[in-house]
Amino acid sequence: MGSATLLIIEGNRSDYPAFTPALRRKGFDVELASSGKDALDCLEAGILPDAIIVSAASIRTTGKRICQSLRAVTENIPVILILDNGVVVENGYADVILNLPFTVQKLVNRLKHVLPMESDKTLRIGPIRLDAEQRIVRCLGKRTRLTPRLITLLSILIHQHGEVLERKSLFSRVWETDYTGDTRTLDVHISWLRRAIEVEPEHPQFLKTIRGVGYQLDL
Repeated sequence: MGSATLLIIEGNRSDYPAFTPALRRKGFDVELASSGKDALDCLEAGILPDAIIVSAASIRTTGKRICQSLRAVTENIPVILILDNGVVVENGYADVILNLPFTVQKLVNRLKHVLPMESDKTLRIGPIRLDAEQRIVRCLGKRTRLTPRLITLLSILIHQHGEVLERKSLFSRVWETDYTGDTRTLDVHISWLRRAIEVEPEHPQFLKTIRGVGYQLDL
């Protein structure tokens, strides 16, 4: 559960608690947005969190409009709304509503109830979490749905992380063929994987090209 990706809308006010640092210490991948617009921009950029936290109290709002905007584009992502002490909003804007003050542990406990269960078959290496059953990979705040072919490719790379895999051999295993005359489609799939797991796909830190040989998942 601690590897889940969270999108938090949180202001920088010294008189209100900041939950982002504490949640990161507990192992969550946290993407921080300073406003509802910033959060929508994150979603449009391809970040698909497991849950969204709207710390409305820290940005001087009830959060109703923000929640409505989020619901319009993320129907299936649970939303937790944090309100100031004594502030009340009607039901329907969020899955969970919490009023300050409360502890970080209480927030984590509420997250446990709304976050999707991680499959026992999830592959984990470094910051990468590959759920083959759900066809989703999570890494560094990003949550990406993969094709079956990409699932197979990433599974092989994870199981043999640290090893340099020769291009033709890798192509043969992923596409289940003895023909390896043209492996350019492998290069395309590698580029798609980099978009899912790298901060800068053009300058990969994890999925490296070993010139003249093949590829290596180096974590």
